[in-house]
Amino acid sequence: MQPSSPESATLAEPSPTEGSPAGTEAERSTLLLPLRPLGFADPLRWLAAGWRDFIRCPGIGLFYGGCFMAMGWLLMTVFQHAPAYVLALSAGFLLTGPFFCLGLYQASRHLERGETPDLGDSLLAWDQRTGTLAIFGFVLLVLEMLWGRASLIVFAVSFDGMPDFKGSLVALLDPENLQFIIAYLLVGGFFAGLIFAVSVVSIPMILDRPVDAITAGLTSLRLVLTQPAVLLWWGALITAIVVLAMLPWFAGLLVAGPVVGHASWHAYRAAVGD
Repeated sequence: MQPSSPESATLAEPSPTEGSPAGTEAERSTLLLPLRPLGFADPLRWLAAGWRDFIRCPGIGLFYGGCFMAMGWLLMTVFQHAPAYVLALSAGFLLTGPFFCLGLYQASRHLERGETPDLGDSLLAWDQRTGTLAIFGFVLLVLEMLWGRASLIVFAVSFDGMPDFKGSLVALLDPENLQFIIAYLLVGGFFAGLIFAVSVVSIPMILDRPVDAITAGLTSLRLVLTQPAVLLWWGALITAIVVLAMLPWFAGLLVAGPVVGHASWHAYRAAVGD
């Protein structure tokens, strides 16, 4: 009997398939991407890095910051007599920010590689991962619509219909509306925490790696669940910066928006390992 040749032995070995142990191990390693330990000083470092990126490509940052500011003006103009819709849509605008900041992630990505970012390239960043980004964007849209509907229900129950505050959102903070404020914060906090947990590093991760939407969302959720204190601190910083930037007629978003966008890229790079 002649011994089999190395070539025939190689041909006889079954190739890893999706259902084989090797394929299962590959899928598991992709899903369980390594996460780096984070400290409470890291979010401040991300903001500092975001500011440096903004200074290095101010034209791109000001363009996106101008878009954020214009969207705020549009919301206030169109829905000035319907504060319920303003609150619901503003909440969705804030928490779908990682998706709208895709161009800023692309700019930071080029800067990290020592390349010069380009506005046209940042605007077409979605073209690299169109299908995956579309799926994840649809998930965020559904969650935002659910949040908006829940907000309208809170308004209807608290005020026995849609109130008319003559375009003034400040009137909602009247102590007489304490029941509404508590209910709205509870509902908003639930949806805010959910959307933040699944999207804190998902969009830059989809842009940077060949992963699917489920893997990106689960990795982001796993990061929040394993290091909740640091990520809660990061979310609180983002919220405080954006809210303060919105107070002077959204003018602060011209700078705060792009800085937070760039910083979110550095948060992803610091948190998710290779």
